[in-house]
Amino acid sequence: MNKPKIYLLFLFSILLTSCVPTKDLVYLQNKSEGNATAVTPSNQKPYRLQTNDLLNISIKAIDPKLVEIFNPSGAQNLVSTPDQGNYFNGYSVDDHGNIRLPILGEINVLGYTTEEVRTKIEKLLLEKYFKSEAGIFVIVKLAGFRYTINGEVTNTGTKTLFQDKVNVMEAIANAGDITITGDRKDVKVIRTFPQGSETFSLDLTDAKVVNSPGFYLQPNDYVYVKPLKQKSWGTGKTGIESLTTIVTILSLATTTFLLLRN
Repeated sequence: MNKPKIYLLFLFSILLTSCVPTKDLVYLQNKSEGNATAVTPSNQKPYRLQTNDLLNISIKAIDPKLVEIFNPSGAQNLVSTPDQGNYFNGYSVDDHGNIRLPILGEINVLGYTTEEVRTKIEKLLLEKYFKSEAGIFVIVKLAGFRYTINGEVTNTGTKTLFQDKVNVMEAIANAGDITITGDRKDVKVIRTFPQGSETFSLDLTDAKVVNSPGFYLQPNDYVYVKPLKQKSWGTGKTGIESLTTIVTILSLATTTFLLLRN
């Protein structure tokens, strides 16, 4: 085999290995042999409160004056964003798993769902302070869905979404999507529990990822998208970029050789 052919083979092999294949960029591909799509039941379990969670609790009645003390409004003029409002007006779960409400005092909510907390507060109010005719209506929600995302995404940092359920695809979209040099086949979701932490590895190019227990996030999850090898090689993300890089290197090598020869 002559030298030109060897050079062309070398150039072609570099182009193949340096650019990012399309199949590594497409989300939720059906990688199974069959083409039929089946409805997959959700395996998401209700979120149970942990320490440092922040709750928004609203108590309403037929006569609003009866429940004014439960609905803080004194710090409204101090806030400029919803996150700040949640910080000043929300109820934080302390290290013992308690929240502290006016009149009712400390209530343990550790391990409860928000619906169970709502039922608990409503029961206490009706047993001790109000009659059913008062029309007590309690709303308990998490003060925003907070998570942190880092690595190969457009906008890293701690994000807050004002919705009850968030999956990893929504979290990534909220961060501006994964960059072309991000590894969609090995996205890490780190989840902290009172007894420790657990790490899930998600292949977002496979449609079966929706069955993973890490697909639906929980508040305070940490999402990390690691870079592909192509980023550290620096050869380019596409075939054109890789070819440009290689031509530049060959031109530099040729110029250096000619200068040294002369």
